[in-house]
Parts: sequence; structure tokens; C-alpha cells
Amino acid sequence: MRFRFLFIGFISINKHTIMNDKVRVRMAPSPTGLLHIGSLRTALYDFLIARKNSGTFVLRIEDTDQNRLVPGAIENIIQTLSDFSLTPDEGFVMEDGKIKEVGQFGPYLQSKRLEIYSRYAKELLTKKKAYYCFCTPQRLDELRKQQEAQKLPPRYDKFCLKLSGEEVQAKLAAGESAVIRLNVEPGHMVAFDDLVFGRIEISTSEIDDQILIKSDGFPTYPMAVVIDDHLMEITHITRGDEFISSTPKHILLYEAFGWEIPKFVHFPPVLSKTTKKKLSKREGDVSVQSFLDKGYLKPAILNFLAFLGWSPKSEQEIFSLLELVQEFSIDRLHKAGAIFDLDKLDWFNSTYIRNLKIEELFALTLHYLTEAGFETEKYPKAFLEQILSLEQSRLTKLSEIGERVAYFFRQPEYDASLLIWKKSEPQTIQANLLKLSEYLKTGDASETAIKQFIEERQLKTGEVLWPLRAALSGLTASPGPFEIMETFLILPNGREIILQRLDQALQKITGMI
Repeated sequence: MRFRFLFIGFISINKHTIMNDKVRVRMAPSPTGLLHIGSLRTALYDFLIARKNSGTFVLRIEDTDQNRLVPGAIENIIQTLSDFSLTPDEGFVMEDGKIKEVGQFGPYLQSKRLEIYSRYAKELLTKKKAYYCFCTPQRLDELRKQQEAQKLPPRYDKFCLKLSGEEVQAKLAAGESAVIRLNVEPGHMVAFDDLVFGRIEISTSEIDDQILIKSDGFPTYPMAVVIDDHLMEITHITRGDEFISSTPKHILLYEAFGWEIPKFVHFPPVLSKTTKKKLSKREGDVSVQSFLDKGYLKPAILNFLAFLGWSPKSEQEIFSLLELVQEFSIDRLHKAGAIFDLDKLDWFNSTYIRNLKIEELFALTLHYLTEAGFETEKYPKAFLEQILSLEQSRLTKLSEIGERVAYFFRQPEYDASLLIWKKSEPQTIQANLLKLSEYLKTGDASETAIKQFIEERQLKTGEVLWPLRAALSGLTASPGPFEIMETFLILPNGREIILQRLDQALQKITGMI
């Protein structure tokens, strides 16, 4: 299907444009799995458009494809939007931990609106804007093969449009399987002005007689979405740009019913960094829940998603949800696809983690520490909070905390070579650690005191502090030795732990000599 894009600015739609000042947008996901991260971006943009214009954000569930429904998916969608503070004004909402359906245009579940779709399908049949099709899958498959052989675009050949009324009624009475198709008249131009992509035109000669009602009585997506959007008084149709190709079909339906056409806002696609194609569920775990499980913060995810296809007027990058509402505008949406860059998401997340109060970080990471096998209930809260404060600036994701702080809860395992500072001799490191161990049995373990210890004995700082840090953490990179010791000393047996670590280090380095 070929489109002609005319980027001539953001002009009004056409004579059918809805002039209602009250902005109404909707999100209409299909419950085929956990909410996709790209769908959360759509919800965010819908929410921002509604709030910026003092409008209404509607959540409608499109469950007409019954074969792909996943149990619990509807609940996940509603709960996720609530968790991210993108609460709809109408449709399905979460109130007091319970799912409720609110609003005057319900039901908001498509499978409960079948009578509505059937009624409007009959209206199109009466107007001769649609017709019954009884073609079998075998005939349609043969037709497709013939068109491919002749290098023609695959489309229905209007065979059943030639049936008389009597023939149609006879087939229906006989119980023959039938669908209802839109009767598209060739030779006309369908044009609309998208608020992001500008003017788009396509000839009806390139549009197939799409199925409106399937043989099982369920509507197809175009039929249901147009009827629902009209009846729910949606003013701005917001969705991904992959739906641009189907928009002319929707406009034909609006015109067939004689309805006003809403404004269209097609969001740029979210692209995989690897394939540069639309981010899909087949490329890995891209559900919103998977990002939460990995320890990404909700505000960081929203901030990151906002920039996937939109940019503010300023150089500011960190935005609260309220600030996004104030800053957001449709005319700042991009046409080009946005790369889903995990490195950028990590940057946003680490920035938000650094800005957490230590009490907030403690509450958010406690279950990760528990999952790592650490019996946190046995330790003072002050000890746990001090551990978190050491790692807070180093964290990219909350889920990293268990691996990073394991040495505080169990004896570290490491190779003896880690204790050697640059080109120092093992005997020198051994001697220094032995002196330090003897001193720490009774001496002051503060930073000032240990630096004085080093200076009085004319030792090299690196040959003391490097092996001390390595002995305490067992890591090539960790907080400094004074910070680690200060944390251990919060515990009643903290000095004993420090001496045990030094003793372990002495045993390891003795084995090297």
C-alpha cells in the first residue's frame, strides 16, 4: 500500500473534524500478555495529552481476538497503569485495590459490546456500504495464488458482492459460514492530516474490502475501534505509527456511517537498538514487569519513555510526571523512530537511585537482599542502611545490590594475587597486614588513626590500604577500606569480623610465598 506524505505543517483534519473543545483520548490494549514497555509509553503520552488539555483519559480493553487472550492480562494492564500513576479517568480503573469500570460509555470491554457491533454492521448492510461474503478459505487461498502469479496486490475480488439478495438470504438460512466486508468503491482519494506526520493520501483502489465482522460474530479491529471511538466521543486517536496504513480504512468507515472524523496522532515507533526495527515481544523480555523486577524505578522508566519520540524545548532531561504534563506538547513529537537504548535507561535509573532518601532505598532493596539469601532480620537497620549508602551512587539497578554487598554478609572468596598492590613484593604485603592486624586488635580503627599508623611506621599507603580493602571486600572495585570498616563496626562483633578478614588474607598471601 503506497502512501503520499505531505509534511506541510499541522493543519486541521478536514470538514469532518470534531470541534469539541473537550479532549478525550483512549488507550485500548489487547490483553495478550503482560503490558509491553512500548504500550506503557503510549499510555504515558495519552495521559500527558489528556492532562495538558484538561481532558479525559479512557482505558478500553480490546479483547475481540479471543484466541490470543492471556489469563490475568487485563488485571496486569490496569494494575500497571495504577502503579505508574497513569490512572485513567474513565473505563477500567483501580480504586482501593479493586478494579472498577467507571464512565457513561461502557461497557469498556469489547467482548461485551458484540450487540452494538452487530447493530452497526446491519446499518452498513442496509446502506449497501457492506456485504456478506461466503467465500471459503480454499477459494481465498486460490485467489491469492492467482494474484501473486500475476504480480497483483492481494485483495478480495468482490465475488460475493454480485450475489442477489435472495441468494444471500438462502445461504444465511442454510447456515453457511459468512463474514461481512466493507464495500470499498475504487477510484477515490482518502486523505487525512496526522498531527505528527502531516498530510497523508491514498487511493481507494489500493484498499481491500476488509472484513468487518468475522464468521464467529466478533468484529475485526477496524470495525470495533471506529465504533467504540465514535460512541465514546474520542477526539484524538492516538496510537503507534504502524497503524497509519490502516487509518484510511478507518476513515472509510467513519464516512460510511456519516460520522465526524477525529484527529489522528500517530506516535513514532520504539526501535530495537540491535535490529533498528520495532521493539517486539520476540526480542526478549520487554514487559513492564520485567523492568520492575530488574530494579528499575517507576519514575525513571516514565522519564526514559517520555524521551522515546518526544523532546522538550529545553536541555532538561530529568522530569517528574507533573513536570512532563506541564512541558509536553504534541508538536514536539518526532517523526523518526526512537532507539530503545538500555544504557540511557540505566543512566536515568542511576540518577533517580542517587536521589532517593536512604529510608526509601532501604524499603526498595530489602527484598533483593532477602532474595540473595542474606538474613537481614539478624542485622541492625543502621548497619543495613550504611551498606546501602555506600553503594547508592554505584547502583544502576536495584537488583544489583545483592551481588555488590555480599561481602558484608559472608566471608569473601578471592585469589591471593588480589592483595598485591601494583608491583609490591608479597613479603612486604604480608608484613604490613600482620602489623595492621596486631594494631587493630586494640587500636583506633578510624581513618585518621590508621593514616597515622602508616605514617609513623613509614609504610607506603598503597601497600597498606589496597590489601586492607581487598581483604575486607574480596573485590577489585568496592568502597574504600575506611568506609567498609566503619560499617562493620556498627555491629557488636564488627572488629572481630575485620580481624577474621585480615587473618584470611594473611593465610592466602602466606601460601604465595
